[in-house]
Amino acid sequence: MYFNTNGEDEVTYDAIVVGSGISGGWAAKELCEKGMKTMVLERGRMVKHGDYPTANLDDWEMKNRGKLTKEELKDYEKNNRTGYTTNRAYIHQWPKDTEHPYTEEKPFDWIRSYQVGGRSLLWGRQSYRWSDLDFEANAKEGVAVDWPIRYKDIAPWYDKVEKFIGVSGRKAGLPHLPDGIFQKPMELNCIEKEVAERIKENYNDRMMMIGRAANLTEPIGTRGSCQSRNRCMRGCPYGAYFSSNSSTLPAAEATGNLTIRPWSIVMELIYDDKTQKAKGVRIKDAESGEIKEYFAKVIFLCASSFGSTWIMMNSKSERFPNGFGNDSGELGHNVMDHHFKLGASGKSEKFADQYYKGRRPNGIYVPRFQNLNDKTKRKDYLRGFGYQGGGSRAGWWQNVAEADFGADYKNAITNSPGDWSMGLMGFGECLPYHENRIYLNEDVKDIHGLPTLTMDAEWKDNEYAMRKEMMSAAAEMLERAGLKDVEEYDSGCNPGLGIHEMGTARMGRDPKTSVLNGNNQVHAATNVYVTDGAAMTSAACVNPSLTYMALTARAVEHAVNDLKKNG
Repeated sequence: MYFNTNGEDEVTYDAIVVGSGISGGWAAKELCEKGMKTMVLERGRMVKHGDYPTANLDDWEMKNRGKLTKEELKDYEKNNRTGYTTNRAYIHQWPKDTEHPYTEEKPFDWIRSYQVGGRSLLWGRQSYRWSDLDFEANAKEGVAVDWPIRYKDIAPWYDKVEKFIGVSGRKAGLPHLPDGIFQKPMELNCIEKEVAERIKENYNDRMMMIGRAANLTEPIGTRGSCQSRNRCMRGCPYGAYFSSNSSTLPAAEATGNLTIRPWSIVMELIYDDKTQKAKGVRIKDAESGEIKEYFAKVIFLCASSFGSTWIMMNSKSERFPNGFGNDSGELGHNVMDHHFKLGASGKSEKFADQYYKGRRPNGIYVPRFQNLNDKTKRKDYLRGFGYQGGGSRAGWWQNVAEADFGADYKNAITNSPGDWSMGLMGFGECLPYHENRIYLNEDVKDIHGLPTLTMDAEWKDNEYAMRKEMMSAAAEMLERAGLKDVEEYDSGCNPGLGIHEMGTARMGRDPKTSVLNGNNQVHAATNVYVTDGAAMTSAACVNPSLTYMALTARAVEHAVNDLKKNG
């Protein structure tokens, strides 16, 4: 039981964590294990591990075979355009647009989940380390500001996180995609093995491997290994993929130091002019509407990139008239995401006598091979991209978690499997542009009467130039691998669709140009730590969640040591 009801009347804790997703769960675990009495405030409903009502249902066991009616979809107009969220199997995990609106100066697909566990119950689980190629890029290219950390600063924390969450994968020996601590990898299927071999034969600067995924191939504690059901988005009763609910929150609970309060919308940080620190948070109870205050020595904002920044922007005072910690004016700026949904696919006339078992919840990965050195330097764009995808006899895109949730498996097994196909979908880095921003909209309120966000972000020339090669390079690799009917495609995507929103409260070396320092502390109020996507100074081209977890564990170590020294 996560909810410590004895905490209802308590208002003072050693630490407060805002949000219970990937970052918040790690903050709670680390703080509680270090002896800190910790309150976790979650704006949404309580979800305990195992509380996954559709995890074992087939489509035909749900109303309308899982499809929402036109009337129901009226509450999810923006959610529905993404294709991720509007299926009866998991609609209970997404907020209604009508209750939680946002506005757009430019198209933006904001994908949220208000519940204990947040999007850790829904994420794609691809888990890759960043390297100094990523941490040094801004400084070397004169883009935005320099990261205040390097790979060596975070490497031990990657170790810690990987050991605990369990990442299946293989070592590649690439300096720009550091190897980690892996469980045994999942297997490539026949067409993937062939394409991987052909890429190896035809190129000396690129490779294809199975994805590194936070899906267990070997049990850890009470968590079982992956059953290849590929229903991860509904919640996993086996605990076979990492989520806060199955992993970090139970670990925090076991210490006796955890209190979770669901339905608690953190409205603002409470600033103490005397100490020049935050002394607590002010919340609105989402069920009763009651306003409450909670106090702590240290506060971790882990409410998602835009969620944490919303709280800081809404926390205005005489000291911070433009938002908490916003002396630099950078709060809300530098929005980033990964651009994707393009690449190439082709067919194979081989392997007609072969198929595969299970629904492997993981695909292939082709690591970045552009702008690594002088030899691979591009003249038309900065940074680079990698590929996800896979091969199958029924919809290769099912191997990409971000590309196709809720696939129609019934059709896949009742129709003839046809030819094998193989697809490569590019995921590219977006540069941190100051003018890509979010800001408070005081005119449009949510169901709780609170201001909402307006999105003003777009891809620019660098991303569009990159997208051209994301298609052509994919097609070339598949053609050289011997596939037939190779076609390029670009389905287009708005910022936000990659669900890797980053920036808005970036780390940096100078308080004049950044919101956070190298320990994820707010420069102007050092007992507030921001360790989710808001903290990111650049975006890299790999999935960022593993880095959020490592930064969070590292920041907790700093916070607790700082409290021991300074009280």
